[in-house]
Amino acid sequence: MSQEVTMAHYQDTTHANALTLPPSVTPRGVAATELRPWGSFTVLEEGRGYKIKRIEVKPGHRLSLQMHHHRSEHWIVVSGTARVICGEQEVLLSNNQSTYVPQCTPHRLENPGVIPLVLIEVQNGEYLGEDDIIRFQDDYARTDG
Repeated sequence: MSQEVTMAHYQDTTHANALTLPPSVTPRGVAATELRPWGSFTVLEEGRGYKIKRIEVKPGHRLSLQMHHHRSEHWIVVSGTARVICGEQEVLLSNNQSTYVPQCTPHRLENPGVIPLVLIEVQNGEYLGEDDIIRFQDDYARTDG
């Protein structure tokens, strides 16, 4: 009986290894991390209409007050504390809490804590390029896109 279970497991594993992703999905595997003055981000996966990033914000740092014309964003906190400004609202989020940032809405992400803030960002939209950004305020004197 245990030989049957082992053979069934082997066949299932072999079948799973044969699965492929649709051509519209770009798996990143061990992706390159891009450094920013406030921390870093890593694109984990992207496909038609979506992109998934891991974002890390250094303690006491924040991203630009910004908006995007072509995408919305979902943020899920993995560790640390996030101060989120979205439109006229401000909220503090901690581990396993999330928020939604609609397209064309001014927003900012900040780490008010003493440990790194780590979150997962899921972007949705027609265009997901890093140049789809309008900065209203920036602590690091960067310009748009």
